[in-house]
This record gives sequence, C-alpha cells and structure tokens, in this order.
Amino acid sequence: MALLLHRIGRFAYRRAWLVIVAWMVVLGGILGLGLGLGGQLKDSFAIPGTESQTAIDQLAAVFPQTAGASAKAVVEAPDGSAVDDARYRDAITDMESALEDVDGVVSVLGPFDEFAGKQVSDDERTAYIQVQFDGPNTEVAVESKDAVVATGAVGEDAGLRVAFGGEVFQDTSFGLTVTEVLGVVFAGVVLIIAFGSLLAAGMPLLTALVGVGIAFGGISIVAAFAPVSSTAPMLAVMIGLAVGIDYALFILSRHRTQLARGQEPEDSAAESVATAGGAVVFAGLTVIIALLGLLVVGIPFLSVMGVAAAFAVLVAVAAAVTLLPALLGVLGRRMIPKPGSRAHRRANADDDGGKRTMGRRWVDLVLKAPVVFLVLVVGVLGTAAIPAASIDLNLPSGATAEAGSQEREAYDMIAAGFGPGYNGPLIVTVDITQTTDIFDDLDAIGARLAEVDGVVYVGDGLPNETVDTAIIQVIPESAPNDPETKQIVQDIRDLQPEIEQDFGTPIAVTGYTAVSIDISNRLNDALVPFALIVVGLSVILLLLVFRSVFVPITAALGFLLSAFGAIGVSVAVFQWGWAAELLNIEPGPILSFLPILLIAVLFGLAMDYEVFLVSGMREEFVKTREPRGSVVHGFQHAARVVTAAALIMFFVFFAFVPEGSGAIKAIAFALAIGVAFDAFLVRMTLVPAAMVLAGKAAWWLPKWLAARLPNVDIEGEGLRAHLEQEEWAAARPAAINAEAAVFGLVDRPIGPLTVEVPAGGVLVVRGEPVDRRVVVATLAGRLPLVDGRLAVEGSPLPTGAGEVMRVVAIAEGATDVPTGGTVGELIAARLDATRPWYRLRPSWALVDDWATRAADAVGRTPDDPRFGADTPIASLGAETRAVVAVAAALAERPRVVVIDLDDDPSEADPALWHALARLVPATVTLVVGLGAAATPPHVSPELSARGIRTIEPDSAPDRVDASMEALR
Repeated sequence: MALLLHRIGRFAYRRAWLVIVAWMVVLGGILGLGLGLGGQLKDSFAIPGTESQTAIDQLAAVFPQTAGASAKAVVEAPDGSAVDDARYRDAITDMESALEDVDGVVSVLGPFDEFAGKQVSDDERTAYIQVQFDGPNTEVAVESKDAVVATGAVGEDAGLRVAFGGEVFQDTSFGLTVTEVLGVVFAGVVLIIAFGSLLAAGMPLLTALVGVGIAFGGISIVAAFAPVSSTAPMLAVMIGLAVGIDYALFILSRHRTQLARGQEPEDSAAESVATAGGAVVFAGLTVIIALLGLLVVGIPFLSVMGVAAAFAVLVAVAAAVTLLPALLGVLGRRMIPKPGSRAHRRANADDDGGKRTMGRRWVDLVLKAPVVFLVLVVGVLGTAAIPAASIDLNLPSGATAEAGSQEREAYDMIAAGFGPGYNGPLIVTVDITQTTDIFDDLDAIGARLAEVDGVVYVGDGLPNETVDTAIIQVIPESAPNDPETKQIVQDIRDLQPEIEQDFGTPIAVTGYTAVSIDISNRLNDALVPFALIVVGLSVILLLLVFRSVFVPITAALGFLLSAFGAIGVSVAVFQWGWAAELLNIEPGPILSFLPILLIAVLFGLAMDYEVFLVSGMREEFVKTREPRGSVVHGFQHAARVVTAAALIMFFVFFAFVPEGSGAIKAIAFALAIGVAFDAFLVRMTLVPAAMVLAGKAAWWLPKWLAARLPNVDIEGEGLRAHLEQEEWAAARPAAINAEAAVFGLVDRPIGPLTVEVPAGGVLVVRGEPVDRRVVVATLAGRLPLVDGRLAVEGSPLPTGAGEVMRVVAIAEGATDVPTGGTVGELIAARLDATRPWYRLRPSWALVDDWATRAADAVGRTPDDPRFGADTPIASLGAETRAVVAVAAALAERPRVVVIDLDDDPSEADPALWHALARLVPATVTLVVGLGAAATPPHVSPELSARGIRTIEPDSAPDRVDASMEALR
C-alpha cells in the first residue's frame, strides 16, 4: 500500500497539470451531466418484509385506487364562518373538480361527498379534500404536484385559507444556506491557524470542494434514474466536505513538516502521500465500510443514504492522494515554511527542549493523574448517554417540517380542527374472501377496532370491486409520532388472531404512520447488532494496524462511549427540548435512522483520530521500548493536527444545525457532538491515560496471533526501507546486484552471495537443483529474499518484485517444456498468457518470427532439416527444446531471461551455448542454472565476450562461495 501510494504521489507531483486538468474535466462532466438530467429527490420509506409494506403491496394488486400516494387539500373558513356556507361549499366543490383533472390523480373525496368520512371539523371551520394518486410518492411527477397546489387559488379567491399536506408534499428541497458557508469559513480559519499560511490553508478547502462537487453530481445523475431521498445529497455534502478537508490536512501537515526539516519537495510530497496518505486511505475505507454496512439493515432509503455518503468519502480520499500532490507539484518550493516562522520552529523543535506546545502541556497534565482523567471521561460520557435510554424514534412528518412551509401549515390546520390523530390515519386491510356476510362482519370488526384505547374514529369498511379485500380507516387520538400511536398500532395487530378466529378475516395495519412505526422498530432492533458489528470491525482493523490487543479494545470502548454520549445529548436537545430555542430547533421524536447513521459515520472518524495519535506512539515505542515517553512523544506530534481536524469537523457539521432542514439538523448536531466527544475526551484524554496505566502491556500481542496477522505498514517503515534499497540499487548501474544476499528460507538459508552482472551479461548459478532453482526464482522476483540486498534491473527485491517480474521472463527447462504441441503453439501460449487484458491475441506472424529466430540460432545441416512453427516439440532434442523455450520467453521482450537446465551434461553442450549466444540479444541478460557436471558457457566465445559471472549457492549457512571472474 505505502509503495503504491508513494508512486501515485510522485506521479501526481511530476504530472501536476495533467492530474489537475483530469480532475477538472471529471468535475465539469459529472456535475454538468447531473444538473442537466434534472433528477428530482424523492423520499420513499418503503421497507420490504414488514406487515405495513406487505399490506401496501397487496393493496396495489387488489385495491389499486387506495395504494398510491395520498395528499390532503386542507381548507379553513374565516372566524365566524363555516365551510358549509354556500360560498365556501361551492369553492370546495370547484376545487374537487379541478383536482380530478390533474394528471396522476385517480380519486378525489370531498368533505361533502356521500362516502366521505369525518372530513369536516366539529366547529365546521376546517375541512379537507382527500386526493389519491395512481402511484407511490416516488412516481408522482413534479408537474402533478404543482397542478394540485394551483387548485388552491380557487378556494383562496373565495376567502378560504388553503394548504396542502400529505406524503407527496414532504420538502425535498436541497440547498446550502449562509450558515453552511460560515462552516467552511470557520474551517478556513482553523487551517490558517494550523499552517500559518493562507496558501497552505486554501489547498484542503479546494480539494474538498472539488470532491463535494463530484459527489453531488454523481448523486444527481443517480436521482434521474432511481429514487434518492432528500437527505442523501445533504448528508453526502456534509460528510464529504468534512472528511475532504481533514484528509488533505493530514497529508499537507506531514508535507510541510518534512519541508521545514530540509526534505526536497518532490520526495516529501511522495512520502507524505505514502505515510499520512496511507492513514487517510485506512480511515476512508473504515468510513466507507461502515456506511456500506447500512445495506445489511435492509431499508432501501437508508441504503441509498449510506451509498451516497460512502461515494462522497471515496472521492475525498481520491482527491487527497492525487489532486493534493498535484497542487503541491504546481506550488513546489513555495510551500516550504520560512525559516524562523512558527511552522518552521515547530517542525524542528526538540522533544525536550524549547517552549512546550499546548499538546505537550495537555498530555503532561493528563499523565500526572491518569486515573482521575480516566474516571472523569467515563463519568462525563456515561452521564451524557443516560437520555439515550428514553429515545423515541420516528420518521420525518408534517410535525417536523419547517415552520411556515405548506406541509407544516396543513399539518397544524388538521391538528387544530380535527385533532393530531387525523394527520396520521391508519389503514386496516381486511381479507374478506372467506366471509359470506361482508358488511355485517366489517361493521363488527370496526366496532372491535373502536374499542382499542386511543382510537377516536373508525370509518366504514369499504370493499374493493372484486369483493376480496376491504379497508377500514382508523383515526388515533394521538399524533403520528407519539408513542401512544405506536401502542395503538400494536394493540390493533394484537387483535388479529381474535378477529381471524371469530370472522375468518385476517387483518393487517398499514398507512404512512404504520410504515413509519415499522421502520423505527426495524432500526431500533438493528441498532445494537449493527453497533457490535462496527465495534468488531474496529477491533480487527486496529489489531492489524497496531499489532496490539489493548489498543483496539480501548479504542472500541471509547467509540461506544462517544457514540452513545452523542445520542444521549441529541435526545436531550431534540426530544426533551433542552436549549432548543437557542439552536432554532423544535422538540420532537428523534429521526429513526439517526443512531445507526451516527454510529456508521462516527466510527470511521474515530478510527481516523486513533490512527494519527497512536501510530506515532507505536513508532516511538518500537525504537525506545519506553511506554510513557512513547505516549508523550506520539501525542505531542499528532495533537495539533488532530485538534485542527476535529475542530474543522465540528464547525462543518454544526453549521448545518441552525438553518438546515429538519432531518439534517439532527444528523449534523449528533455528528458534531460525537466528533467533539470522541476527539477531545476519548482520543486526547482517555486513550493516553489508559495507555500509560497499561504500560508495556498496551503493546502486548500473543506470539501465535502475531505470526498469523498480516503486517499493515501504516507508519511507512517498509517504504523507507524500500527507498533506501532503491537508492542503493540506483548507485550500481548493473542488471543484477547482490550484496550478502541470503536466499531460501530463514531456517534453510542459501548464501550469503555477492555478485554483480552487467546488462547483457551472463550469470551462471551452479549447484544442487533445489538450491539453484531457489536462487533463480528469487532473481526472477518469484520468491522473497531472506536477507541482504538484491536488485534486478534497478528494482530492489523483495519490495520491487512487481517491477522485476515485468522485466524478467522465465524459460522452461528442457524437461519442463510440454511436448504435446508444436513450436508455434508453445510460443503463442506463452504470449497469450502474459499479454495485458486490453491487447488482442498474438498474431501468427509474430509467433512465426520467433520460431524462425530459434531455428536460425540452432542451425541445421541438409541431413538434419530446420524446424519451424508447425514442428512438433516431441520431435526435437533436449538442447533444441531449451532454445525454443528461451525464444518463447524472449517473445515477451524482457530485459532478463532465466532458465534452469537439467543436470544431464548433454543439455549444456557447446552447441547449446552457441545457439543461445546467437538467439539472446546483446542487451538481454541471461541467467542460467547448471548442474555441477554440466559444460559451462565459457566455451562460447560470444557469451564469454559479454562477461560471465558464476555463483555456487549452498544451503549450508556457513558457506559463502561467490565468484565474479570474467571468462574469455
């Protein structure tokens, strides 16, 4: 990972304008296409598998006129008047006629119609018209909604107050307000303070905004073809902006520190992307995995939100590791902090000398009484989590709509005129296929429903045209989002066995309110399992990164404290109403998907801070084995960047609270509080206190587990070793360089061996078959090196094995060459196996060319005719098969060819060496494995002229036998 990121960072730095232009093209293309398609946001709260959704699906099949989306046109007469007055009654009738003409409307039920329920209030001032559409909310066209609203002019002209509500009029507007802009401004101020440079502060903002633009464009494209909830793009923008700034901040901070210490800009940019960028990729992947984990909950609208936010995080990570180093490449040395500046002094400050930083002073304070701070943090977060026990989950409704919106006005008018329960009527479906006395049974069932506590009205049963299903409207006394309504739904469902037994008519409860309750229950049930999955994932990931048992456990427990503390504070503010006026919040139920979404997002951010704080501690502990000093050293070097990152997150999230939409307010508030809790209380207080108390045990890992865990080089130690080896290889311009190289296995080493082979030279590896084949395979990049230094064509091994395998081709020995086909088929199969996926199959002309070259190299007398591409391999001798195998390997156009010949001396006779000298180009290095008794290649003057080096590997650990003589 680190090596790949290093190469990406260096490429982006060197090809800065190419990378920048590519990002701008992608931004313009995706954003332009998304806006051009004009996709509309549509809230769909369907949840497969629940009773309410199953009933809706059944109604769509047998009672289609009741299964579509619904709306209410609410009218209110002036004080002292009644809607039944002739003037107002005529206006309402005209509105009904106009509504019937709207495309997509299948039925209109007015307050004075024959089959109307209770649609006029007791004081006769308020009434509503029930409007039914022919499809679900996601399929109702904007033009149809506008046409419905336009009919309100008829009532308003008559003096009525008119408002429209219902699920189709939920506010799906998306837009940024001045407060969100202020959040970006606050983030910019934090960056200026952190870097001490306007130029440096602007770069994270630029990369984040580009990433957000691409994410929003991508979501807009999807919205043109599939339902996307109104919360999804705002959530993606909020998270994408926050993590985009933070990820760029981490990399840029490392780059500026390295520049202040004298590192060259290009090397620093590449190393920053490889080290800090590795942590960014890790943190981003944890956020993405957690967000995509929402897919397993099985709620479509929540899945869309998770995928949209994950896409925004993915783009933010890509921008941080590619666009940012490209910008650094454009600015070059202008990013170097000036000598004497605060950034320069901080980067070169000695750990124990000079003025102590704020981070150092804080960690010193914590470590004076770690037990006190540990107990204090647990107590504060535990207390903050107490309100979470009384959480009341619900979906957005008219009650949570913005004050002054049409949906909110309609909701308030219904609640004032009829009672809050009329805003959330329940629909009870009745299967009447087994009854012969339909209407009497429906009346009896309605009477049973009316006996349920909290029910204020039960409508008449209405059968469908095929008389197999009926619906009964039930109006609760309480509002749709009240806990009492949830109990009413449960009480009606509890009547199901009794009603089915008495009347033979199964019932089910549905409607928007029932759907909302089912979703809330499903999310509530999924919260704890999902949290355990996320915690388990965090333990595994941190176990891989830090190779410690204590660090993952404390990180996971700390995450749970901060997550449930944030949920508790959200309940106190949004549900209980604490400080609600100050934050421009109307108290009410908590969004049903807020807790699970908070856990998903906060998990990744918490792991982000954990990696940046603890990785420095681990790096220092590996060097010094001193636990307390390692905690202090790692903390003081990471505290500033983590503090800046957390403040940026907090400001960006909190900026969506005062003026954001109802749904996004709660999400933004919970994330802001969660970030503050996790960064400042857990990561920067609880973690150092706990690690100091644990001492060396904080870094304990069972040996059996350590042997089975892959090594995730998050600190870039492997990269630095690779760069040192690369520098060593670059100073020795030879095809093969080995310096005290040990091959084989740790418990069965071969070597050490030292040799240098020039480009186009010949390396002979002599010895036992197993030993020489291990050495040959290692030189080809197929086996790892045990110890020492080894480079092939300038690429160090084993870190550069990928590059080596691309320039080294292995030819089969004579006994390994398949004898069932022809010469041409062997060459073609070799070319086909090694060709890139985007290239066509090898042409026969190329195959025939290499077959001809092999035949020319072997040379035949008239009594022994030449072979060709169609010659069966079985008809060739061992030496000729070896030449053909080398020709097939050369067809790949390598710079080094490796072949191990068998122990039979006849396979390495002078004729074979002469043929190889003619076949192998002078620019290609030849590596040959030979038995001890085989004829050496120095019998060929052509090969001797190239320079022959011989090594004799032996698996005995105390034997070193290396020869660098050139035989002529």
